Amino acid sequence: MEPKKNPKANVGRNSSLYFAIGLALLLFLTNMAINYKTYDDKEVEIGMVAMEQEIEEEIPLTNQMATPPPPPPPPAAPEVIEVVEDEVEVEETVIESTEVSQETEIVEVADVEVAAAVEEDIEVPFAVIENVPVFPGCEKKKTNQEKKDCMSEKITQFVGKKFNTDLASDLGLSGRQRINVIFKIDKSGKVTGIRARAPHPGLEKEAARVIGMLPQMEPGKQRGKAVTVPYSLPIVFQVQD
Repeated sequence: MEPKKNPKANVGRNSSLYFAIGLALLLFLTNMAINYKTYDDKEVEIGMVAMEQEIEEEIPLTNQMATPPPPPPPPAAPEVIEVVEDEVEVEETVIESTEVSQETEIVEVADVEVAAAVEEDIEVPFAVIENVPVFPGCEKKKTNQEKKDCMSEKITQFVGKKFNTDLASDLGLSGRQRINVIFKIDKSGKVTGIRARAPHPGLEKEAARVIGMLPQMEPGKQRGKAVTVPYSLPIVFQVQD
């Protein structure tokens, strides 16, 4: 039996060429499949951008400060400088040494007398003093307030008796008259520093005269020590027409 296949035909003769062509074709198709893209035909609306009108910013006006003028140039130095000779002779002060040696004589210092301290004249108001000045006749009062009331009453009675009320009419004054008197009761109980204020100088002199006639009192005391006490007294009277 004779074989039907051509003995000259060799199937594997071009197998390498076919393999290369097939591989190239496969790589081409793979590349096309990977890079293939599709696009939608639908239109997308992105809207309208509304641009608002720009806000104009008002810039405040500023006052420009005037710069001060430059300082004037310094005065020019004189061309010729005159050197004045100092003719005054300066005496040098010799400072003596104060060191003490064994040969220095020691001078005995006499006893130094210490002057007595000057006591201050302390003033305490009549309203707050611990022990009020005692007017003659008020010694038997026990409390400080009773002595104050007694003193005011005694001084009022004394002034009412000694004051010349007819002086106002002689001076041509009429109506209600008021005299403000201020004086002090010092540490010895005497009346000092009399000052008066009235509508007429004649009334001021009369008030000072009467207050100066007040008797000596027991001085006021603050913490057991005699002090000066200021006192004010209003004198009021009516001038009869």
